Amino acid sequence: MTIEEAQNKVDQWIKTIGVRYFNELTNMTILTEEVGELARIMARKYGEQSFKEGEKDNLADEMADVLWILICLANQTGVNLTQALEKNIEKKTLRDSQRHANNKKIQS
Repeated sequence: MTIEEAQNKVDQWIKTIGVRYFNELTNMTILTEEVGELARIMARKYGEQSFKEGEKDNLADEMADVLWILICLANQTGVNLTQALEKNIEKKTLRDSQRHANNKKIQS
């Protein structure tokens, strides 16, 4: 699925099953909540914390939740995520073309 297809699929789901988009501020708050849930899983799976009894390692699902709500925000604010990502990659390429190669902290 392309990013454009994902934006269209989420939009169709919202309009047919979800009734309507929550407002932008509500969705921004939900995004923050979902990123926190993803952070909790990352801390337990890759960090020094351990899973609590009954907690699940649902990393992929939490990442999908973050992507879902980000797509919702993009749809309702008129952002074409394909174009935005392409521009962002170009910006990073121009800005960081030598930055990481010269970073002694990450060289082997």
